[in-house]
Amino acid sequence: MSTSADPLVIRHLEFLGGMASAEGWRPEAGLPEVAFSGRSNVGKSSLLNQLVRRKAFARVSKTPGRTREINFFGVNRAFLLVDLPGYGYARVSKEKQGAWGQLIEGYLRDNPNLRGVVQLLDARHEPTADDLRMFDLLGELGVPALVVMTKVDKLSTKQRAVQLATLAARCGVEEDQVIPCSATTGEGRDDLAASLAALLDSPPTHE
Repeated sequence: MSTSADPLVIRHLEFLGGMASAEGWRPEAGLPEVAFSGRSNVGKSSLLNQLVRRKAFARVSKTPGRTREINFFGVNRAFLLVDLPGYGYARVSKEKQGAWGQLIEGYLRDNPNLRGVVQLLDARHEPTADDLRMFDLLGELGVPALVVMTKVDKLSTKQRAVQLATLAARCGVEEDQVIPCSATTGEGRDDLAASLAALLDSPPTHE
């Protein structure tokens, strides 16, 4: 695809900082935000790198559960991409998991800058209880969600069709609302970029 047809051309990208607690630092209000959410090892960092066409934009850790803060990235001085901590990693203590949950919920609740959440699901597995709790929370808060099925390159065509139907049914969305993506092959990048651009043009979640 030519650059001119790219629905999300990145001209300026910078890491703004991390939010470690609900009362802690965060960027000054003003620019619209879209957050990326998913369980640990769902491929969130790799997908973010693919989306912004940078190899090392979001750190790809071989140890799930390493990201402990909400990280903010400024894009084109026009909006923020927000990387939420991965959830559900079994080797993280219950106390730490609870703290991360409070941090994430605190960010999502009553956030006037938030336009929506990109919720990632691993194509190889059914949604976990944590995934479903996140969908329930987003529904409760009235936060729009884009649903992305990651790592589709790991599945055969038949497996992919089955998993797409399963994930959509379990999460209560239509199949055509799920964006199949692969950070390895680049599939779905432009579809996600176009949906992200449309989300950024939508009204704030919390007026």
